[in-house]
Amino acid sequence: MKTALFVIVAIVLGGAFGAAQTYTSGSGITGIDILGAHNNGGRGCAGCHATHSGAAGSGGNPLQTGYSTDTQSGSDALFGQDVSPLFGQSLTFGHDGNGGNGYLEILPTQAAAYTTNTDELRGIMMCLACHDGAIAKGQMMQGVSWEQARGLLPPGVYGPNGIPTLLGNDSGDGNSSKYGNDHPVGSAATLGALHLVSANGGKPSDPLTVTITNGTITNIVATGGSSYAAFATNYGYPAIAGSSWEWGFHLPEGSTDAATAFMTCTTCHNQHVMYIYQAPKGKQGGSAIANGTYPTFFFVNGPYNPGAGNNDPKMAASTTQFCRQCHTGEQNEAYGVTNIQTAF
Repeated sequence: MKTALFVIVAIVLGGAFGAAQTYTSGSGITGIDILGAHNNGGRGCAGCHATHSGAAGSGGNPLQTGYSTDTQSGSDALFGQDVSPLFGQSLTFGHDGNGGNGYLEILPTQAAAYTTNTDELRGIMMCLACHDGAIAKGQMMQGVSWEQARGLLPPGVYGPNGIPTLLGNDSGDGNSSKYGNDHPVGSAATLGALHLVSANGGKPSDPLTVTITNGTITNIVATGGSSYAAFATNYGYPAIAGSSWEWGFHLPEGSTDAATAFMTCTTCHNQHVMYIYQAPKGKQGGSAIANGTYPTFFFVNGPYNPGAGNNDPKMAASTTQFCRQCHTGEQNEAYGVTNIQTAF
């Protein structure tokens, strides 16, 4: 079942920040349930998935009079928060990107969200139902990192001010949508826009080779002999590989062009596991992380460990490598430097 919440905070405690290449049980992370912040103050899974009656099963909707206007609330992923304020909204992410125009995402209407645009519903709207600070503001969140508030982040890595957990809760870098300083997601944030795949079936020089069968992505691999393949051997492409049940990028309904596959909040975040990344079996063959289990932060869907430091110039920080899986121009391998492995 594909679900979503735009996730924000995760942790690797004390001894987990050592030089060990992989996370193992007992490596310093103790006493923390893997769901972490998404235990929702004790409500547990039902904080997101109301098993009866949708948003009404979670206690109603604070933004409408009496009940949610979403007549299908809870019918997808048993999601129990109210998404009705988000239907049809236009959000512009990444104010300085795309030639200064940002990346426009028009959220689907109710009719489309539950039929043709379910990836946007599950991967963006369900996340914003809790993590939106402009349109859907008013949920149970306190607006600061759960781990930071409990003193669980590694010392000296982050500053003293609160790490925000809401999108669109500020000026947005001058963007009137208030999302201009938030990372792009949605139908404009595509593999094509990232130049990972070219339009109309791709070409041999593309960093990735995407297989589409019956309108569905069935495989994504680093193109053999490419600099991206060398990068994968030193890190991987966890956000693109997604989870064991879906790929990280999603084809629009009816598209067979891999260049149109777009990212959602759950491309970069796994809302169900806060501080551990385990590569999905059968994906990322040949990559450094294909069979491993690693520390991560902020529910990031990949090895992402600021606590490991970056004291060895012959190693790349996993926090940097995670970004490089899409931002290929910043990969060492793109410059012919192929021997830089990752400090996990």
